[in-house]
Amino acid sequence: MADKGKMDQAKGKAKEAVGKVTGNDRMKTEGKMDQAKGKSKEALSEAEERARGIQDSLREKRDKT
Repeated sequence: MADKGKMDQAKGKAKEAVGKVTGNDRMKTEGKMDQAKGKSKEALSEAEERARGIQDSLREKRDKT
């Protein structure tokens, strides 16, 4: 999912740039929204990875006892 987040961010940057060049405020805004969506997907993916790591650590400790 982190890759998808990066893709959304790149798409958003491109949209924002095109919007700036063409003077299209709507496209600039969509670009900023896509970037924010990509960042949130990335953050969610990182949180999920951390949670899996914690879960694995707890599982290992439980199995050792």
